[in-house]
Amino acid sequence: MPCFEPAPGSLSRDSFVSTFGRVYEHSPWIAEALFDQGLTSVHETLDGLASALRAIVGAGGEARQLALLRAHPDLAGKLAVAGKLTDESRGEQAGAGLDQCSPIEFARFQELNRRYTERFGFPFILAVKGKKRAEILAAFEARVLNGSAVEFRTALDQVHRIAYLRLSDLYR
Repeated sequence: MPCFEPAPGSLSRDSFVSTFGRVYEHSPWIAEALFDQGLTSVHETLDGLASALRAIVGAGGEARQLALLRAHPDLAGKLAVAGKLTDESRGEQAGAGLDQCSPIEFARFQELNRRYTERFGFPFILAVKGKKRAEILAAFEARVLNGSAVEFRTALDQVHRIAYLRLSDLYR
């Protein structure tokens, strides 16, 4: 049966946070909170651990959720150009070809990043794994028109999707 090796419950707090604190971008507080609540055998499965981490975010309240959204980089943005993305974000963006944008595509991403952040106060977030640039741009162009409450929930759902995919990469 596939599982995390070693089992999350067998890890020290530092090891657990080092391993799972990167699942949510620049937000180790989520893994810290889960560890502090106590780990059980439920947390040894992909879905069990993902659900528990998601619940921590849900219980964190709107201010912490907004901080979590703001911890994410722009897609094809300044941090990518400067080489300052986390390893996880760099791999995800490169896998979607965002590091190979044409000048026109890059300019479009920059414009959408600016409009989106001005409108919502956090960057556009999309789980890009398995997606192509055109698909990402289409989602971006559609979502920049959403209302604030809808987009907050959509962005948070995408953060959870990214976290799930990152956890999947750690699962054996």
